[in-house]
Amino acid sequence: MKTIGYACTSADAPLESYSFERRAPLANDVVMEITYAGICHSDIHMAHNDWGFTLYPLVPGHEIVGRVIAIGSDVTKFKVGDHGAVGCMVDSCQHCDQCRRGEEQFCREGNTGTYSVPDRIDGSITKGGYSKHIVVREEFVCTVPEGMDLSRTAPILCAGITTYSPLRTWNVGPHSRVGVIGMGGLGHMAVKLAAAMGARVTMISRSPDKEKVAREIGADDFLISTNAGAMQAAANVFDLIIDTVPVKHDLDAYMPLLDVDGTLVIVGQVGPWGEVNGLPFLMGRRRVAGSPIGGMRETQEVIDFCARKGILPECRIIRPEQVNEAFATLQRADIPFRFVIDMASLSVPEAA
Repeated sequence: MKTIGYACTSADAPLESYSFERRAPLANDVVMEITYAGICHSDIHMAHNDWGFTLYPLVPGHEIVGRVIAIGSDVTKFKVGDHGAVGCMVDSCQHCDQCRRGEEQFCREGNTGTYSVPDRIDGSITKGGYSKHIVVREEFVCTVPEGMDLSRTAPILCAGITTYSPLRTWNVGPHSRVGVIGMGGLGHMAVKLAAAMGARVTMISRSPDKEKVAREIGADDFLISTNAGAMQAAANVFDLIIDTVPVKHDLDAYMPLLDVDGTLVIVGQVGPWGEVNGLPFLMGRRRVAGSPIGGMRETQEVIDFCARKGILPECRIIRPEQVNEAFATLQRADIPFRFVIDMASLSVPEAA
């Protein structure tokens, strides 16, 4: 099917209007008209080919909410008119041990990313949510609970699940002490989710001016990472630290903050870490772990959790033609909200 979106054609090119063809829907596919798409920092890395595997032209976007406009004959979970949500994956092998466990993000054959990878069906390069339509296998479309604010739901599909998954994996609950490094799109969701699970939450940031917002969204405490005295006083106080910083940075300053058997989980940086000293690991049996997104079962779980608890990302709604401005803003600084593109003004030209 013909559609339109925003794409970049090289690492140095801005995103521009782009007409393209979606693959033909199959019997198990859901076709959605996208209403909102969140902007993730990963979209910027991919647009600039920072990780070295971007395929152009690139249509980014893996935080997607839309309205179902067609379904295949085998689809049972959706009907036309329903709202659905799509995250970072659109397919996987569905038969390996990880897929059977509901951990499709670890598919032994490799999951199919929402954009910039070969499609399992026809080999075409997948294109993401900065577009008017999308065709996705039913198993990779989540349901949206009745009454959720659709304009603020899309970021749950990446920022939400990326921070929810390690909180669940490390069994965060009412007696947990959780630190969150970085007050951006991921960090502010980590604070909200951990607080909703009953944990005592501390925002760890270089910027004192973010304390007010951190406390407003659920942080109990605020720790300035550039204050040596405050950092020393906070030694051994966390069971879990969620590190959302999306660039290379030293971990040495943060490891002593963990209590015995504490874990620092990397969810932001894809690539090399900064300096790491082995002493805090040995002296406290501490560890560093990584965590990507969750599987489809857990992604639906976080959407339902947010609906039940009344948790929604902080969002700034923009028009599609403002996407390059949003990219520039995100590159300048960590901001405690998500940009979300309202696709209402994006229409497919009749000639397309």
